[in-house]
Amino acid sequence: MANFRMLHTMLRVYDLDKSSDFYTRLLGMKLLRRTDFEGGRFTLAFVGYGEESDHTVLELTHNWDQKEPYDLGNAYGHIALGVPDIYATCKDLESEGVKIPRPPGPMKHGTTVIAFIEDPDGYKVELIERS
Repeated sequence: MANFRMLHTMLRVYDLDKSSDFYTRLLGMKLLRRTDFEGGRFTLAFVGYGEESDHTVLELTHNWDQKEPYDLGNAYGHIALGVPDIYATCKDLESEGVKIPRPPGPMKHGTTVIAFIEDPDGYKVELIERS
C-alpha cells in the first residue's frame, strides 16, 4: 500500500462551462484535459494545480442530459485549498459574485483562519490561510 496515491476527486456539475471557469479563472487551477464521450453523453474535465502525474486533481463530470441541478445530499463535506491571503482572496471572489457562506476568520475552536465559499453547483470549498 506504500505505492498508493490519491488521483482525483469527482464532482458532478450541471454547467461545465461555469464550473470550469470557477475552478480555473477564479481559483487558479489549470484545465488539464477535457474529453467528450458521445456514446455515454457525458464530458469529463480534469482541473488542478499541477499535472496528474504528480498532483491530485479534480474531475468535473457533466452529464449532457441532466435537466436540473444535482441534489448534493448530506454526506459530502468539502474540498480544501490553501491560500496565502484569505481576506484578499475572499474579497476578490466576492467581487466576482462567489457566495461566501462562512467569511474568513479563525476557527471556533482554534487559531487557523478559514472561510467557506460555494462553487456554481453549491459544493463547499474551504479556504485555509497558509503562509
